[in-house]
Amino acid sequence: MTVFTSHPETNPKWWKEATVYQIYPASFKDSNDDGWGDMEGIYSKLEYIKDLGVDAIWISPFYDSPQDDMGYDIANYEKVWPTYGTNEECFKVIKKTHELGMKFITDLVINHCSSEHEWFKESRSSKTNPKRDWFFWKPPKGYDKDGKPIPPNNWKSYFGGSAWTFDDTTGEFYLRLFASTQPDLNWESEACRKAIYESSVGFWLDHGVDGFRIDVGSLYSKVVGLPDAPVTDKNSPWQSSDPMTLNGPRIHEFHQEMNKFMRDRIKDGRELLNVGEVQHASDEVKELYTSASRHELSELFNFSHTDVGTSPLFRYDLVPFKLKDWKLALAELFRFVNGTDCWSTIYLENHDQPRSITRFADDSPKNRVISGKLLSVLLTSLSGTLYVYQGQELGQINFKNWPVQKFEDVEIRNNYQVIKDEHGENSTQMKKFLEGIALISRDHARTPMQWSKEAPNAGFTGSEAKPWFDLNESYSDGINVEDELEDKDSVLHFWRKALKFRKAHKDIAVYGYDFQFVDLENDQIFSFTKRYGEKVLFAALNFSSTQAEFDIPKDDGSYKLVFGNISENDVDPQSRLLTPWEGRIYISQ
Repeated sequence: MTVFTSHPETNPKWWKEATVYQIYPASFKDSNDDGWGDMEGIYSKLEYIKDLGVDAIWISPFYDSPQDDMGYDIANYEKVWPTYGTNEECFKVIKKTHELGMKFITDLVINHCSSEHEWFKESRSSKTNPKRDWFFWKPPKGYDKDGKPIPPNNWKSYFGGSAWTFDDTTGEFYLRLFASTQPDLNWESEACRKAIYESSVGFWLDHGVDGFRIDVGSLYSKVVGLPDAPVTDKNSPWQSSDPMTLNGPRIHEFHQEMNKFMRDRIKDGRELLNVGEVQHASDEVKELYTSASRHELSELFNFSHTDVGTSPLFRYDLVPFKLKDWKLALAELFRFVNGTDCWSTIYLENHDQPRSITRFADDSPKNRVISGKLLSVLLTSLSGTLYVYQGQELGQINFKNWPVQKFEDVEIRNNYQVIKDEHGENSTQMKKFLEGIALISRDHARTPMQWSKEAPNAGFTGSEAKPWFDLNESYSDGINVEDELEDKDSVLHFWRKALKFRKAHKDIAVYGYDFQFVDLENDQIFSFTKRYGEKVLFAALNFSSTQAEFDIPKDDGSYKLVFGNISENDVDPQSRLLTPWEGRIYISQ
């Protein structure tokens, strides 16, 4: 493969070409019928993942935790949560992953830890404890008329309400941008940073992991002094902390320091994949994070495309959007890479997102399969490291008509209570919230994996066990591994085909550059071109339930249809008419 000096992003790396499969351990496979997924369950399904055509697995947090936020509240970075198994069972999964020729990526959650972590227990014990400054402690700003302490600033928690929790032990507040049991670590403390690196990074590098997915990797550096945030929501006393916490003043310094720790720790020469969850950033900031010469992150997750159709003031307030809006937002994932030494990611689903067919396609019984395949065509033809989330390969959809009481997510439960207290259970605000979670709650991605059509637990756990979270009823409608393996026209079989296409054409599919929209204003068709040397790839994707016409720009007769979600026997490559939810990839060379 040629490396183009004007496009250093074409420098090949294993982690650029990889397809990474994300496993949510609680919901993947239960081996002992206690209702929770576990390490032995993951071990038993590694061949299934390998057979998809996947190159690496990323497992969401499996560390010891009270599970207030599904393991993103870590009490011990060096121990597997006993419900998931033992450290030895985890090491066995790492070993077998490598034997199958795949890489092992683990989650790195170090903006915050659990309030049950020994570090925080020490910190809260007294104002003079040596670990006091490992977290953010502040006295009350004052007291209200009822004598209740007032938080130090107006920052809003991502999970609703104030970002501060009052602690009676020393009479001060601690900062927690997420749940009250997730105190933020203070990266300004060098001793704290060194302990984080040793315990959460060094320990797992010593046991052979191939990289990290870095949770909220843009939040470690807060503006010194923690001042009030600008008022952007006049209807709330609490304001987004992003101007004071997102991509903060020392964030790049911290990532460079941690990256150096990683490189110094590795003794066998392996090259790591470090993907940072960066939320939102300008192209210039994304380049700083991912430039190879800067040694910060390999790549990043940006949220622009998954946030389309949501209010910037409150995620669960839905707003109208057009296909053009989504096209532009999706391109923000990778356009900044063009002509640089940077890199990025391609994804639609993860543990924090709903199911992409429901969100961006058509999950009706008539169009679920074809539109799910269309999303696969789109993803496998875009440049960047591809991420696939468990169940996405089945064409899983959101669960339907669940009452809010069935939701498990702390974010949903906290916001529901806040809205109920502030506006009432039958308020307009509550109605909008319930409409929002029906479409975009992350709980839609967290229901147990559907291995078979067998009631009541679809092969996730034994028939007598009670799963930790209810199953999506779709398992009885053919959305399960067993049925889809038998059906050659299933979404599962198509994903296998799509990943083979991506590998066979990795030069232009993975490394293609100079992305250009074609007919951007078209509200039915998503079409684009990109190049690799003399090759040009053209995609025409019909995101509608009606036929749509397209044209290949500068068509000189050299374009050949190489991939699509309609059987080759049923497509006329010369036709310029797409059936509903049809996608085609042409290559000229």
